[in-house]
Amino acid sequence: MAATPTSVTHLIEELSQLPGIGRKTAARLTFFLLRNHLDLAERLSEALRQLKENTRFCSVCYNITEADPCPICLDAGRDRGTICVVEEPLDVLAIEQADVYKGVYHVLHGVLSPSEGMFAENLRIGELLNRVREGNVREVILATNPTSEGDWTASYLLTQLKPLSVHVTRLGRGLPIGGDLEYADVVTLTRALEGREAI
Repeated sequence: MAATPTSVTHLIEELSQLPGIGRKTAARLTFFLLRNHLDLAERLSEALRQLKENTRFCSVCYNITEADPCPICLDAGRDRGTICVVEEPLDVLAIEQADVYKGVYHVLHGVLSPSEGMFAENLRIGELLNRVREGNVREVILATNPTSEGDWTASYLLTQLKPLSVHVTRLGRGLPIGGDLEYADVVTLTRALEGREAI
């Protein structure tokens, strides 16, 4: 049996590192790219290059952006007295698509998970505390996912925020336990935001 070319094997290995992509799916994607006659591989390569060159983290909220600060932080119509704390940039996208929240955000870039090497110093927790200390923040909404790690992170944040005399709320439990914000529908997110509760 003929050996698979090294470049094909290499791409399969790289694609299989992506979340939700196993080795078989990575192989299918690789062979699709080889067969595609529309120069998809070149466009994909260019899109990845632009992604790495043009995107950065907002210096205020740590969401992904091409301009710093990001458009949400620059929007004078947003309520800067309310900060919604989320795990990942995808969560900002999900809440924005629901079009029910008019405050600003803070992206942690993960959750507390010692088994995966994620500790408080690996997250943007210090930056959040500084924002609350410096600004006229009335409310912090803890919008971490309803998972054990998300709940643990929210509890840790609550202990850090309590001494700062800010009203802390948590999303209502319209979200399923163990679910991710990015997969929630607009109605569920709307109810979760409107049903947030003090903690």
